[in-house]
Amino acid sequence: MLNRNVSKVRLFFRNNLRRIETLFFIIKSLLSERHFIYVSAILVAISTSLAVIILKGFAHSVFNFANYIDNYLKLPYVNSIFPIIGILLTIFIVRKLLKGQIEKGSSRILYAVAKKGGIMPRKQMYAQIITSSLTVGLGGSAGLESPITITGAAFGSNFAQNYKLSKKDRILLLACGVAAGIAAAFNAPIAGVLFAIEVVLTDVSITAFIPIMISAATGAIVSTIVLNEEVLLSFKQQHPFDYHNIPYYIILGLLCGFISVYHTRQFQRVEGFFARLKKSDYQKGLYGALPLAALIFLSPTLFGEGYESIKVLANSHPEELLNNTLLEGFKENAWVLLAFAGVTMLLKVFAAALTLSSGGNGGNFAPSLFVGSYLGFFVAKSMHMVGLAKNLPVSSFTIVGMAGLLSGLFHAPLTAIFLIGEITGGYNLMVPLMIVSSISFAVSKQFENHSMDVKHLADKGEVFTGNKDKNILSSLDLLAIVNTEFKTVTTMQKPEDVVNLLSTTKQSIFAVVDEKNKLLGVIDFNAIRHIAFSSFKIKYSKLEEMMIVPTEVATIQDSLEMIMDKYDAANTDYLPILKEGKYYGFIFKDKILSSYRQRVKEMVIE
Repeated sequence: MLNRNVSKVRLFFRNNLRRIETLFFIIKSLLSERHFIYVSAILVAISTSLAVIILKGFAHSVFNFANYIDNYLKLPYVNSIFPIIGILLTIFIVRKLLKGQIEKGSSRILYAVAKKGGIMPRKQMYAQIITSSLTVGLGGSAGLESPITITGAAFGSNFAQNYKLSKKDRILLLACGVAAGIAAAFNAPIAGVLFAIEVVLTDVSITAFIPIMISAATGAIVSTIVLNEEVLLSFKQQHPFDYHNIPYYIILGLLCGFISVYHTRQFQRVEGFFARLKKSDYQKGLYGALPLAALIFLSPTLFGEGYESIKVLANSHPEELLNNTLLEGFKENAWVLLAFAGVTMLLKVFAAALTLSSGGNGGNFAPSLFVGSYLGFFVAKSMHMVGLAKNLPVSSFTIVGMAGLLSGLFHAPLTAIFLIGEITGGYNLMVPLMIVSSISFAVSKQFENHSMDVKHLADKGEVFTGNKDKNILSSLDLLAIVNTEFKTVTTMQKPEDVVNLLSTTKQSIFAVVDEKNKLLGVIDFNAIRHIAFSSFKIKYSKLEEMMIVPTEVATIQDSLEMIMDKYDAANTDYLPILKEGKYYGFIFKDKILSSYRQRVKEMVIE
């Protein structure tokens, strides 16, 4: 009976889904291409906003439940157990429902844009919602924004694929999903637009702004209507900007930059440890969840996204941070509170890294805001307590610090400035936001060329979002450019055979290989003209005299940027390319440049 009812429900949804798809195909046929994109932007934004509502609502409910247990049932620190359950459940879902694979981090969006033409797997439309809600909702010390942006990107990409839109429109709708996700998560439409432009689409025309703005506005509207304000990160109190505090904001900007570098490198160190750990998935999960539980035991504010503790820091009673901690009896001691905030700020990176590296799912967006707020509080409070500045607005420094860390970690200063400007309900802090964000970005950029999420992809040459030329080169398919059909010459052949090949083929270069196809050298017709046109020299020359050993060779693992550098180093227009140490083919500079020009035409978003 139950199976029959389930089958009826499935049939009902399947039939209605088909009717909806048919309706949209009819709408597509009636509208112009540009107008259909506008409609699509709204639909993608609504889908993404619903995902935000599910994720945010679940995470907030679990946080309230954990607080209820702590405060009313008098079972302190029991919320340390929740992250262990969340991480193990996430691993179980990934293994059983997602075939053991899930793509984490917003870098997957950049990879899809650079390498896959904006195509994202269909399962990303639901995989991120399920896994991140379990991880972060049950207390994993990470954020929901990265899963939200991946989900939005997947909605946009698959919508475009389903309705057979062009590659440029597919990438545009992907960006629309990202913009809607950020806008809905923070009720910050301008930040959503800027994040999509600044991080996802580094090269975009003015007309592409319209669909992205439509998506961001739609996401913010849905979020405003459905989500309670207490679920969102928002601040109402405002302090007027005092130019006398500029030196202290400069200090905060410098510290934000250095802490961003610290956060990036410590996170990658923990991530590398788990990548090298030869244990089962569940064992890795316990290796990360148990120390995470210990950290949350010592500092309960590390539980979940941490947005509630950010609000506590920004209000007039920051001592509430010590509630349900071992230091609760020292709430009135300002130095203990300051030390607790400083240590928690430094430990957050380890809590986030343990959560994500051991098998949980989430992102570093929320941790960056968490660390930034604690740093801003620490700077303002310490300046006051040591007597350097008695009137620094602690709440303003707490808020501005978030922009500093976000800018330093993600290399997105505009997003940071306007996100914090929007969630504070005004722009009274615009000047401090600009000072802190720009300085933090400059310091972080000095030590880390790429943002935290992009660094590991950039190291492998898979994506470069900050440089147009590199980004386009990284999007080209190397194997499609290599010529593997050239005839080769073996050591058993004679100079007469080479001349015969020159006269019977269109080749002017030949790879000389041994019996195991190992590259020995290259014969270039332009270098042996004096031999090829002399029957006497052909007769008395040796094959070794006709070939040269190339100063540079390429491999199929090399990025096209590396190959272009090798052209310059060897002062040549072609390179032999190796696969697993053996000759594979030739790659020509003019073929790369031709593919580059073609890709530029394809990537223009009108």
